[in-house]
Amino acid sequence: MAEEKMNQEQQVAAEPNLPEVETAEPPKAEDMKHKKEKPGKAEKEIAALNEKLQAAQKEVDNAKDTLMRTAAEYDNYRKRTAKEKEASFGNGVSSAVAELLPVIDTLEMAVSAPTQDEAYRKGVEMTLTKCAAAFEKLGVTEIKAQSEPFDPELHAAVMQEPATDELPSGTVTKVLQKGYTLHGKVIRHATVAVAE
Repeated sequence: MAEEKMNQEQQVAAEPNLPEVETAEPPKAEDMKHKKEKPGKAEKEIAALNEKLQAAQKEVDNAKDTLMRTAAEYDNYRKRTAKEKEASFGNGVSSAVAELLPVIDTLEMAVSAPTQDEAYRKGVEMTLTKCAAAFEKLGVTEIKAQSEPFDPELHAAVMQEPATDELPSGTVTKVLQKGYTLHGKVIRHATVAVAE
């Protein structure tokens, strides 16, 4: 026995110094209660979290949908207001041009009236030329009517004349008042006589 003890002491002396390992205390009864929860409770918690996640995802989807609709509505509003602004400007120009057309008519009558004063005629012609240039810049054009087929969208017939070989039935024979368009929109119809 003494020999066995010596062998054990030699073995211990021969082994390197190992750190002492603390032995774990056995878990207390309170700790075991938490670890031994019912397996259904964890599943219920997971299910509840999944429901919350789905509800949050639904809210996100609703918010995204609302945002997309709002963005689309804003884009439509922006386009609509730009069109309305352009239309109101066009309507304003159209209204102003319509008010100036009688002035142009008067200047044209003054140019074609006989006069002894050539300086007067030249001044009226220059004024008429400047008015025509300003109208052209605005996009105002004269409606072609003389010897053209009658078009109720462009012409307003106020009288009929007998048809001839040069001016068959349904053709404009005389322009009584010039008509004008602004970017293709009729401002004033041409007042014409039409062959029967």
